Amino acid sequence: MTTERFNEHRDLLTGVAYRILGSAADAEDVVQETWLRWSEVDSAEIGNAKAYLVRMTTNLAIDRLRKVKSRRETYVGPWLPEPIITAPDVAERAEVADSVELALLVVLETLSPLERAVFVLREAFGFSHAEIAEMIGRGEPAVRQLARRARDHVRERRPRFDVDRARRRQVTERFIGACTGGDLDGLMKMLAGEVTLVGDGGGKARAPLRVLDGSRNVAAFLTAIATEDGIIRFLQSIGAPLTTDIGMEITDVNGAPGVVLSADGRVITVISLVISGGLIETVYLIANPDKIDHLPGPPASGVT
Repeated sequence: MTTERFNEHRDLLTGVAYRILGSAADAEDVVQETWLRWSEVDSAEIGNAKAYLVRMTTNLAIDRLRKVKSRRETYVGPWLPEPIITAPDVAERAEVADSVELALLVVLETLSPLERAVFVLREAFGFSHAEIAEMIGRGEPAVRQLARRARDHVRERRPRFDVDRARRRQVTERFIGACTGGDLDGLMKMLAGEVTLVGDGGGKARAPLRVLDGSRNVAAFLTAIATEDGIIRFLQSIGAPLTTDIGMEITDVNGAPGVVLSADGRVITVISLVISGGLIETVYLIANPDKIDHLPGPPASGVT
């Protein structure tokens, strides 16, 4: 019974932990710790298992986030959330897809751990202020203030998507074609003038150590790494064997169309695009093997 009650809520707990931490690996560790603590209590005496488990997971995630934030300050180059391959039906549930968008998770990194937890519980999972207050051990007025501050902060900084999913996929397809074809001019026409590219190699893979700005700089970098020579240099940078079995495909990354580059079935780069007004405003490129080595090839189930 203890195991069954826990497994009934495992997906929810994983979803909460991932959104708070921005790391699937850390989220799994938190959920495992929640299970260990749950197995030590008499679950028959717990009236509301869901609330109890979410409270435990949330507080473990907050504690872990406070610890990892200091490590992220010394990270080599920009730090981006760990991407997840999501199931196609996630994209059809707008509220779920929106809450795992990489662009949103990047903004959530600028919140305090408590603000982030409150935002996730309220906006992504619909818990009431009273329920959240009990979960994090704060008064309801304080929770309302945290929620309002976090919501305002996210609203001011979150990118605005004004294209539907089908259009985003079309732009992504054209993006791949221009990059792999070395079409610098064609790619520049797809990029907003003030486009930025944020690369996360973690010092372990080839990626810009600083944010790239401007359509020409971004286009030049992308077309360079998408050529055969560029891919070979990238494989060398991560110590991977050279291969001709290179794949690049569009799949669901964090609830939206994304680009997954693989070599011999191993994911080596994940790209997510922020598109507005038909133009690409931001390119997120994640190449740190610690964040993507474990990713399965699509299709796959993801965090819900």
